[in-house]
Amino acid sequence: MTARPIAVVGASAAGLAAAETLRRSGWRGPLTLIGEEPHLPYDRPPLSKQLLHGAWEPEKLRLRTEEQLAPLDLDLRLGTRATGLDVATRTLTLDGTERLACAGIIIATGVAARTLPGADRLTGVHTLRTLDDALALRGRLTKGGTRQLVIVGNGVLGCEAAAVARELGHEVTVVGIEETPMAAAVGTDVGTLLAEEHRARGVRLVTGAVDGFDTTPAGPADGPGPQVTAVRLADGGTPGSRLPADTVLVAIGSRPAVDWLTDPALDTTDGLRCDAYCAAAPGIYAAGDVARWDHPGHGRPLRFEHRMNATEQGMAAARNLLAELAADGPTGTEDGTPAQERRPFAPVPYFWSDQYDLKIQAYGLTAGADRVETPVRDRAGRRILALYGREGRAVGVLAAGLPPRQIRALRAVVADPLPWEEARERIAAATAAG
Repeated sequence: MTARPIAVVGASAAGLAAAETLRRSGWRGPLTLIGEEPHLPYDRPPLSKQLLHGAWEPEKLRLRTEEQLAPLDLDLRLGTRATGLDVATRTLTLDGTERLACAGIIIATGVAARTLPGADRLTGVHTLRTLDDALALRGRLTKGGTRQLVIVGNGVLGCEAAAVARELGHEVTVVGIEETPMAAAVGTDVGTLLAEEHRARGVRLVTGAVDGFDTTPAGPADGPGPQVTAVRLADGGTPGSRLPADTVLVAIGSRPAVDWLTDPALDTTDGLRCDAYCAAAPGIYAAGDVARWDHPGHGRPLRFEHRMNATEQGMAAARNLLAELAADGPTGTEDGTPAQERRPFAPVPYFWSDQYDLKIQAYGLTAGADRVETPVRDRAGRRILALYGREGRAVGVLAAGLPPRQIRALRAVVADPLPWEEARERIAAATAAG
């Protein structure tokens, strides 16, 4: 009888980390890595920065080459979609027909870009989530001539793409529902600093909701449809309600890639709901952007779309899956080593954003804070430090323009949420140390 494989759904950073950890931790049985895209696992953060700019080519984004993947002895299924999962039998459906019965499953399908009605039928309108998305947009921005680029959405992705487009010499307008860029993620003080930086570089910032697009009667032969000529705002007839554009980036956020998970045993509200061990059901785990799990340190379910979390959670999910399988009975890991116990996954979240020559770094939770203070706010020197609190405790810290030693010291302040006043004192000591 052929042994059942462990299947990792998602050839992403999280999925690759899970597959490699399974092998390192002793899994000797079949191991299947399934990816919807035709590409080898690649790094996503450079899509909106180095790749879009043209400084990097796609090969530099690869997390592993074919030669580096060979020792994993993978059943590598690229260009393959998982279209269903039977939880009780741990059976995947692939491309609507193939059935794959598994010993265990790790879901690392990430997120999909949100878009606007009708946008996918227009030439010149793009999203930016996949390598192919980035290459298509780069093709327009580096083809020659000055583009009139309108970016719909002033979150992290929209701001990063705006910085790249301005560096390439294009006319850039960023439209956001919120007046301050990235305010939902970092607060108004940090967002105001970013707004000033973008305006100083020539980016036009507009507040408003998008109502639709103006187009030419017909598009180019090699395009999906009519060519976009303007972005319409919902304010009707006021001046500036139409923003001229020959290229549009829709950067209005993402949604967890869980549409294929229809088994009622799974909770797919804002991602795949998991316990503190990253388990969504017996033998079924999740990692990365798609996972919403009980964070032990914060006492509530969280979901992070951060690069470092993807790798760390992929590793944790793999180890906990193997521990569960070993506890349930014989597995493909028999080597005389006692199985480790499952451990809760309790990371200190970390994210960064590069815009122009400004590097923003944050530890902990910056979104959803009910209190924000900025003990360092030097706009002329492009330096800022912000502390974020929730329910009387400090849960996040963000810095830009500070020395690396100071920024590293900030992590300890929010590794375990501290009472607000204690965190303020430690922040003051860390910044005074220089």
